[in-house]
Formats: sequence, C-alpha cells, structure tokens
Amino acid sequence: METVTSSERVLDVLATAEGWRGSGRDVAIATVMETWGSAPRPVGSHLVVDSEGNFEGSVSGGCVEGAVVAEAVDVIADGKPRMLEFGVADETAWRVGLSCGGRIRVYVEKLD
Repeated sequence: METVTSSERVLDVLATAEGWRGSGRDVAIATVMETWGSAPRPVGSHLVVDSEGNFEGSVSGGCVEGAVVAEAVDVIADGKPRMLEFGVADETAWRVGLSCGGRIRVYVEKLD
C-alpha cells in the first residue's frame, strides 16, 4: 500500500483547482491559516470549491466544512475574499467537527 504525504494531498487539491479553472468553472480556494488547540487539519490545508458547491480537499470536517463551502460559493458570487474563524466549547466540539475545543482560521478567495 502506497502512503500519500500531506504535501502530495495539497498538490492534488491545487491541481484540481487548476483543472476546474481550465475547464471554465468558477473556483474558490479555502486555506487553513491558523489553528489553536486541537484541529483536524493543519495550517496550509486546502479546500477547493466551485460555484455549484462541489468541493475537493478538506479544511476541517463536520459542520465547519459545510460552512466553508457555503462561504466559498458566496465568495465566487461576489468576488470578495473572507477570513473565517471557527471555535467551539469542549461540550459541542465533536458535533461541529472540531475535536477537543479547537479553533481554526480559514481564508477563502476566488481564483481568477
């Protein structure tokens, strides 16, 4: 079984973004900029989203990922980048996808 490194996953997501743009799709990319405490994905993780809400990659998981996809669709529509911050208390952490009360900051921008 072949192991895929995190840098190979990043390249795959960026290649997907490039391919989608090349085929005429409007695309936004979300990037984990900062994490505090426990977070499912490290800084530098990417999620690419098209205007239909299709996505590839991951910035968190759970409800956070769904919120980032929705924000990315809005970024594609209005062209304005956004910095998103998600954080939860320990008792609700698992439900929204941030284990152990972690917090993350995600930057979402449209690719031109």
